[in-house]
Amino acid sequence: MWQYKAPLRDMRFVLEHWLQAPAVWAELPAFTDVDLPLALQVLEEAARFSSGVLAPLNASGDRQGCRWQAGEVGTPDGFAAAYRAYVEGGWPALACAPEHGGQGLPQLLDAALQEMLYASNHAWAMYTGIAHGAYLCLRANAPQALRERYLPVIVSGEILPTMCLTEPQAGSDVGLLRCRAELQGDGSYRLTGSKLFISGGEHDLTDDILHLVLARLPDAPASTRGISLFLVPKRLDDGRRNAVRCDGIEHKMGIKGSATCSLSFDSAQGWLIGEANRGLAALFVMMNSARLHVGLQGLGHAEAAWQNAADYARERQQMRAPRRPKGVAAAAVDPIHYHPAMRLALLRLRTVSQGLRAIGYWGAHLLDQAEHAEQEAEREQAARLAGLLTPVIKAFFTDQGFNLASEALQVFGGYGYTGEYAIEQTLRDSRIAMIYEGSNEIQANDLLLRKVLGDGCVALDELLAVFEQEAAAGGEYAERLNALCAKWRGLVSGIFNHAQGDDEYPYRIAGDFLHLLGWSLLAFAWARSARLAALLRAEDPWYQEKLDSAAFFFTYLLPETELRLARIDAARAPLAFLS
Repeated sequence: MWQYKAPLRDMRFVLEHWLQAPAVWAELPAFTDVDLPLALQVLEEAARFSSGVLAPLNASGDRQGCRWQAGEVGTPDGFAAAYRAYVEGGWPALACAPEHGGQGLPQLLDAALQEMLYASNHAWAMYTGIAHGAYLCLRANAPQALRERYLPVIVSGEILPTMCLTEPQAGSDVGLLRCRAELQGDGSYRLTGSKLFISGGEHDLTDDILHLVLARLPDAPASTRGISLFLVPKRLDDGRRNAVRCDGIEHKMGIKGSATCSLSFDSAQGWLIGEANRGLAALFVMMNSARLHVGLQGLGHAEAAWQNAADYARERQQMRAPRRPKGVAAAAVDPIHYHPAMRLALLRLRTVSQGLRAIGYWGAHLLDQAEHAEQEAEREQAARLAGLLTPVIKAFFTDQGFNLASEALQVFGGYGYTGEYAIEQTLRDSRIAMIYEGSNEIQANDLLLRKVLGDGCVALDELLAVFEQEAAAGGEYAERLNALCAKWRGLVSGIFNHAQGDDEYPYRIAGDFLHLLGWSLLAFAWARSARLAALLRAEDPWYQEKLDSAAFFFTYLLPETELRLARIDAARAPLAFLS
């Protein structure tokens, strides 16, 4: 009963028209061989794998879950075979550099792949999701010998990496971690300590697992200034098992096919990555990529929820609708998608999902430009914009993924609350994305305090200039976009001024500030989509749907910005303390 079909037509619209990605690729030396036909071929193959291999395992993986016994973890039936197919298809190598065995394709195409993987089987995709970020981290920070040893096997898919940060007493505050590392005579280190909530910490998809572990050296300063990063393989080069053990797996609300492990390091051998006491700096290179991927989880859940709710609403008949489409004969009962409440819900699902896709893919496109643009100024600006968008994509997208999954469940009514329809699994699976990879509250603080106020509003001004450039291009919603920009221009100075006498104020409003920017990005996405669709509609009636969605957004959803502005203003009042 659960279907997923990759939205290839909308993906093409974003790549070809909204981003004009082929024209940009032609100007980037690394991607001059990448054109639209090649990109579409990649997306079609990714859609075939996601819908044909992963989606059928989604519900069964949720029901079966993972199995732990004596330190070993078995994944749900079919997961290992799916991973072999993933490797044989060359998907781990997609956006990795050719010198390491990669295909050298843009991260933009990898973002589209990730959306499809998460939409079809979030739990399975957890095993592969950290791989590209780990590749970037090691490429930038590992010694030459470790790069030569491990980058090719990450790219080939022979080995899967993990990220080991969290400890029982050190969640969001990584400065509290206690795992320790001691230098050995051969230049390696011995790591001792415990980690928990480690996705893919143990599994049966690959024989070896590569752990990236945060730990302290004996003379390390306190807090985050004394954290170092180490590479700790499950198996050493001579084939022996390293002293890393899985003590158990979590029994979770969702993503039950993903092994969330507790790991013990008992004098395990590892190697330093980057500089001593600068482990967080070494990880920074992968943060934009990792948080983009988590945001794409929200998009994937929203898209899958929209597709299945729309299918169900066409079939489920209840009562007579107040109005019917022209040409539809009267009947005793109607499909529920004729009823206004359901139309509102379904239009919201479609409109937000497609808007998120444009912004999420733009974030990936900016990462490509930040790495490969020829001019340094272009690279720096792309990096600033990507950095600004990253916390919004992570937090706003995952909030929307969960909220839209909940709204889709409402379309199913009582059936949605049962296991007969998998929308309840989508709702459960989507909830974790709001918590891990830096909780959404932390993302909001990062956005306002570091990326906006701490940056002197440089990146935000550049983003508003992009909005204003779109408004200057004309289109039906240019004035609405300009009016929104005018509100933004006065907002940040007011926040800064009020914070001078109330240093808690930015923290109180950070969540609303992030959501205001999220809805503003969707306004930008739909203003541009409508302008382009109006030009293309004569060639293809498919674009009328874009115009309908844009009209819905600016009528029904843009008022979300006024709500957030009002809450930001109201939060000038101090917040009471709890007794």
